[in-house]
Amino acid sequence: MLFQGNGGRTISPVMAIINLKDLRAALPRHARLIGLDPGAKTIGVALSDVTLMLASPYGAIKRGKLAANAAEIAAIAARQGAAGLVVGMPLSMDGSMGPAAQAAKDWARAVSDASGLPCALFDERMSSAAVNRMLIGEADLTRARRAEAVDRAAAAYMLQAALDASAPRPDDQDRPDRFA
Repeated sequence: MLFQGNGGRTISPVMAIINLKDLRAALPRHARLIGLDPGAKTIGVALSDVTLMLASPYGAIKRGKLAANAAEIAAIAARQGAAGLVVGMPLSMDGSMGPAAQAAKDWARAVSDASGLPCALFDERMSSAAVNRMLIGEADLTRARRAEAVDRAAAAYMLQAALDASAPRPDDQDRPDRFA
């Protein structure tokens, strides 16, 4: 299946990394996005709603072999009607791409290729820290319960920021009809 992006470019689902606005514009009507926050031990998973306005925590996947993780992500996409991925990229505080960001980019490219889902990257600096602060202050969770919740909540936090940043504005001239 091929998608049409902004500017008429054709986007293949196995195209590794694409611009977030192009990914959003290329989605079929009512398709969701999956937000992924890849950690060392777990991958936080979030889902957008079909209007691409709201992100919600979905769950966490134990980090393992790439093929198994990609198959699980593809299965979630099939069950939930998702047609694209947004992967958090931990840029350095100065906005530069350090080793962690490069590793996330390489992982995102490999998961995109293996799952057949187009992928965009989004800056996730401080998402886990913000979620931890919220869980400590508001949710009154123990440290063990907080560790379980952080991955999926950080994925939702990052995906919500990506949805907000890529949302069409009323003054956008090339706004796709599906956002009308």
